[in-house]
Amino acid sequence: MAITYRETTLPSGLRVAAEIDPLAQTAAMGFFVRTGARDEPVELMGISHLLEHMMFKGSTNRHAAEVNEAFDEIGARNNAFTSSEVTAYHAHTLPEFFSASVGLLADLLRPALRQEDLDDERKVVLEEIAMYQDRPPSRLADEVMEHWFGTHPLSHRVLGTTETVGAMSRDQLETYFRARYSPDNSFAVAAGNLDFNKFVDQVAAETKNWNPTSPKRQYQSPKNGSGRLEREDPKANRCYQMMLCQGPSSQDERRYAASILANIVGDSDGSRFYWALIETGLAEGAELEFVPRDGTGAFAAFFACEKENATRVEAVMRSELARLPGSITREDLARARALVASGVTIGAEQPAGRMFRLGSQLCTHGSWVALEDELSRIERLTTEELESLMHDFPLEPTLVGRISPIRES
Repeated sequence: MAITYRETTLPSGLRVAAEIDPLAQTAAMGFFVRTGARDEPVELMGISHLLEHMMFKGSTNRHAAEVNEAFDEIGARNNAFTSSEVTAYHAHTLPEFFSASVGLLADLLRPALRQEDLDDERKVVLEEIAMYQDRPPSRLADEVMEHWFGTHPLSHRVLGTTETVGAMSRDQLETYFRARYSPDNSFAVAAGNLDFNKFVDQVAAETKNWNPTSPKRQYQSPKNGSGRLEREDPKANRCYQMMLCQGPSSQDERRYAASILANIVGDSDGSRFYWALIETGLAEGAELEFVPRDGTGAFAAFFACEKENATRVEAVMRSELARLPGSITREDLARARALVASGVTIGAEQPAGRMFRLGSQLCTHGSWVALEDELSRIERLTTEELESLMHDFPLEPTLVGRISPIRES
């Protein structure tokens, strides 16, 4: 029996959707909330991520230990994540425990927000920020993105800063929660072996007290930064560099061509960068990544190498990017299409993968695209589409960031 797609919208505005596979051995469910770092006031940077942590401290019905015990009792693989644009809570279980996981996740999304829990969890997040800042590549990415997006909220760090997280109050968490965790800003998604009608009825019952607030997202156009950002770092033992140029947005039809182009140029194995930089021993890492966002996008080129090789590696990388137009063959395209299609298909083999894909699609595009249709679109890509993409979005880095080891005296 083929996988079928079902969707409905509850009176509260909460959209409930599922890919149903009666032959699957498991089922997965998630609540996806269309909120993240870009939706935060600058003085509350990191509040989405801190709130995600606070969800697991329990509701008025159960405390943190009881939350963990309840998920353990049904053998769930559960977790959550926060990004620039989405916060999600999810669980993957055997079909007989699917209903229990729905109830647990729904309860999780109505947190008690106890002051003593905030005092404890703030320390955890501050430690996470400190650990992140100990990693030069992570700091480089933050600083480059901050300069690239400038005053646009996409420049916000997902974890926030020591100052913003350290100053957040319980009342601010509650205000943000009530404003953004609205049913008409959320999706209940599932995949695998499940009864859709029972799923809808349970979600409706579990969320009957969720009140819609009609939250909006700001869509001002970012004014992208340019130039060079270079500094030395005592914690760096090699040179790390990141270069950015414009790319299509998450909603742009050219996103498929952008993903294929990034694979041809900067995949970890067999790409142009691999043969020019890694196979030759000039760099230990060299990648090109397509970075789509809601309403905008970029291409990010990254490398890591010994400090004495950095200038040469940058020159080779720029040379590879410059010679791309007119050089992509049908063989290049066929190889990249196969790799991207395999990645998409493998990711969707388990219900959890399909659930993540569905939640992401609804948050980003507002609609579902069948896996088969997406694979067909990838298969239809032509070299002419890649050439057109490079014409519209030249791969000419306009912002460069580099972190290097401190020079020896």
